Amino acid sequence: MTLLPHEQVETGSNPELSVIWLHGLGASGQDFVPLVPELALPPNSAVRFIFPHAPERPVTVNGGYIMPSWYDIYAMDIDRKIDQEQILVSCAQVHQFIELELASGMQSEQIVLAGFSQGGAVAYQSALSYSRPLGGLLAMSTYFATPELCENVDAQRDLPILIQHGRFDSVVPESLGQKARVTLTGLGLAADYQSYAMDHELCQAQIDAIATWLTERLPSKA
Repeated sequence: MTLLPHEQVETGSNPELSVIWLHGLGASGQDFVPLVPELALPPNSAVRFIFPHAPERPVTVNGGYIMPSWYDIYAMDIDRKIDQEQILVSCAQVHQFIELELASGMQSEQIVLAGFSQGGAVAYQSALSYSRPLGGLLAMSTYFATPELCENVDAQRDLPILIQHGRFDSVVPESLGQKARVTLTGLGLAADYQSYAMDHELCQAQIDAIATWLTERLPSKA
């Protein structure tokens, strides 16, 4: 399997944390690159951000229009009918990035997965089907599409999970973000949940919270 094209940003030399960040439907890995300086992470820290580009494919709910997509979406009802085979392929592609980071010298606990909207659904699947403990999972304005396909939940018992959602989200209703938290609890996983007065987007208060959360994932300097 060929590694997906991607953007990469490092905030310092010798990164001590890797963040693999997945964009939403119809977007690209470029979308969140400008966010890196806005996070204003500690000046003595070094984080590698990896922003993969989803492949282009027809998306049923958009009339079959070809666009960057991690998987096909058949229906936008509350159950979000999706192509499960395609999400598993996307999951395997994310795991390739994890393996590349491990080969570079990162420990699995130094690798964080993040995803917005459709990318968040892939982040859920990728984190909870990976065989080694990861450093964190950030799920933004998204839903947990495939809990029945997650095969390595036990490996992620101590996984720090942060769910963020807009109370006025017109694309992915906040009820789906809340449902994801309930599902995680049923799997024996704990997740912090934050809601914001926004639509399907990011806001400054959320960015500040992400910065704090990522800082907490950095190895201790003590």
